[in-house]
Amino acid sequence: MKKLTLIAAAALSLTACQHESLADSSSTFDMKSTSAEYITASSLPVTTVSGPITTNTTWSGVIEIDGTVAVKDGATLTIQPGTFIKAKPNAIGEGSGILVITKTGKINATGTESQPIIFTSYKLLDGNEDTTAVPGDFGGVVLLGDAPTNVPTTTTVEGLTGSDYYFGGSNAAHNAGIMKYVRIEFAGYDFVGANSGNEVNALTLAGVGNGTTIDHIQVSYGQDDSFEFFGGTVNATNLVSFAAEDDNFDFDNGYTGTITCALSLADTNSSHTTSGGVSDTNGIELDNNASGSSTALLTHPVINNLTIVGPSTNVLSSVSGVGPAYENGIHIRRNGRLTLNDAVITGYPTGIRVEGTGSELSSASVYSSIKVHGFTTSVTGAGTSGIPAANLLTGSSAALFGMSQPFFNNGGWNVSPRNCGNFQGIWTKYDFSVID
Repeated sequence: MKKLTLIAAAALSLTACQHESLADSSSTFDMKSTSAEYITASSLPVTTVSGPITTNTTWSGVIEIDGTVAVKDGATLTIQPGTFIKAKPNAIGEGSGILVITKTGKINATGTESQPIIFTSYKLLDGNEDTTAVPGDFGGVVLLGDAPTNVPTTTTVEGLTGSDYYFGGSNAAHNAGIMKYVRIEFAGYDFVGANSGNEVNALTLAGVGNGTTIDHIQVSYGQDDSFEFFGGTVNATNLVSFAAEDDNFDFDNGYTGTITCALSLADTNSSHTTSGGVSDTNGIELDNNASGSSTALLTHPVINNLTIVGPSTNVLSSVSGVGPAYENGIHIRRNGRLTLNDAVITGYPTGIRVEGTGSELSSASVYSSIKVHGFTTSVTGAGTSGIPAANLLTGSSAALFGMSQPFFNNGGWNVSPRNCGNFQGIWTKYDFSVID
């Protein structure tokens, strides 16, 4: 068995909340499905929390969430840098622990580049280096607010029930708090069954307003979507979605915020969702609403500096007969709109697909700054004709578009010069040294 050698140590306690600094002998951004990365944290005392949080509370060290924990009634949850949060598994081993910041609560989860806050699998914190984490080992993080949406304000966020979980309103400046330098790993929870439509995503933002700070967030190996935005006006910066089972970024219900500097990166070894026997995995999936009806407030995000990287070749699913393991780099449908500025999409069968009445890649986009590859089709649908032909590529091999080596499974991963969010920095993984 391989063991870890700790190179430099710092006190690791529930109060100081510092973790050990480990030397790096692996490739940057290498997420390991082994508790070896977390062996130090696994020796810490564990604080188990359950039920609602109604007074100001601070978390540090290792926290175990038992069931759904809702922050409400004016309370603020502060999470110290370097804190690990895991779910208490249910009887069949699912990590059903879910953290919800309701309309009446706030979060202050301010990690640092060297000490990010980690929501992760309970299997990585069990002290057993041979344990393997899987998507769904942690429930998810949900932020709710009273910013505008195109659904009634009595709408309950997907995956939960009860009035505590309503979202939407008229306060565009709603402030849910801050999440900065946060990793969410192996998350997602389906209350009914696979692809039931009643899932909790790794990070859900529903009716969240633009007074909220969302910055340097990495979601890895999510069971459903990595990031899902249901309405709201929240802006976000420096987002990483790695190895999503379903969609990397999903927009719905009148979301109108701006995303700046975002990366979607595929790992061909991860699992993928299917619908009707074919892949349903997209870099971005965008709808106005489930029915595709036109509303006064339309889903229309603006995304600046976007990089979507699928596999380098047209990978087939491990399930025989399913077909390509990926669908679209960007899928705009059901009356949705999208403005893109400075975007590279590569490694999907279709680069950008726009379909359905009213759906479009908006003319507000800077078309000359959009570069798209598709194994079969680069672009199709309303608004895509504005992209210069020289920026559109098809073929059996994905395009590099000036990046050093952007495909995760090809070795030596390097997305430069599109590394706008320090995606290859120490905040995206724990550094560690492995010896025999």
